[in-house]
Amino acid sequence: MSPITTQILDTASGKPAAGVAVVLERKTHTAGWQAVAEGVTDVDGRLNDLLSTREAFLPGHYRFIFETAAYFLLQGIECFYPQVTVSFAVKDAQQHYHVPVLVSPHSYSTFRGR
Repeated sequence: MSPITTQILDTASGKPAAGVAVVLERKTHTAGWQAVAEGVTDVDGRLNDLLSTREAFLPGHYRFIFETAAYFLLQGIECFYPQVTVSFAVKDAQQHYHVPVLVSPHSYSTFRGR
């Protein structure tokens, strides 16, 4: 399992948000934000395989960018937030970081999961 994972739950429908494109970026001192991984959420709204266990996982600032407009458009729903960006700090690269997002067409929230 990737050291950084995420899950998206659609609170308006009460179901996982499957098929959401997600980009994981890391902030560097020289080049700013750089994409390190990308994927699409599975039928459970999860993305568990962003980084392989062989890749270097370093402390630093990371962010997820969730493409919510495309997800809601496929359902025929207009949304207020076309993208949801969640930034977070990795202090200890030996830990696992799970970043769930609860989303609806007009709101979102997040927390550090387990």
